[in-house]
Amino acid sequence: MAWTNAGGLPSISYTCGHCGNLVATGSGWQRSGNTERIYLCSHCDKPTYFNERGAPLPGVAFGGTVAHLPPDVELLYSEARRCTSAGAYTASVLLSRKLLMNIAVAQGAKAGESFISYVEFLANSGYVPPNGKGWVDHIRKKGNEATHEIVLMSDRDAQDLIAFSEMLLKFIYEFPSKVPGPPP
Repeated sequence: MAWTNAGGLPSISYTCGHCGNLVATGSGWQRSGNTERIYLCSHCDKPTYFNERGAPLPGVAFGGTVAHLPPDVELLYSEARRCTSAGAYTASVLLSRKLLMNIAVAQGAKAGESFISYVEFLANSGYVPPNGKGWVDHIRKKGNEATHEIVLMSDRDAQDLIAFSEMLLKFIYEFPSKVPGPPP
């Protein structure tokens, strides 16, 4: 089936999975004899494919951006978020687990230790907010389940871990940068 330029497509609004902006567009292409469509984002000009059920690809990454992250931590967090936009929930859970290790090492934990030692380091060093140790342990358990068992993680699993990771990253990196330093 061929794709045809369908300038008369109805205008739709959607959040672009490439740039994250809410956009509206009416120009695009439609597959002949089908409801599949491709629209171009009016902000970044990148294409979004909508399947016959109307689901966009790429989807929107779950979670928000966090400022002032070390490069390796930022790359892992972004990768875990992008996995959710592609429906790769097990991969996102595994990356959330790995992210905890990298956060701990970036904050001074010794590299090459056991995962539980990183969890303990974060908790004992004050990087985990009150009542947050249960969430860190939840990431550990879900990561272990995804690694060592024949089970697939759900979108809810990935979203929960991304939400906690975002909060932890903001607590450790973003919020402290907003407090003015002591006067010179």
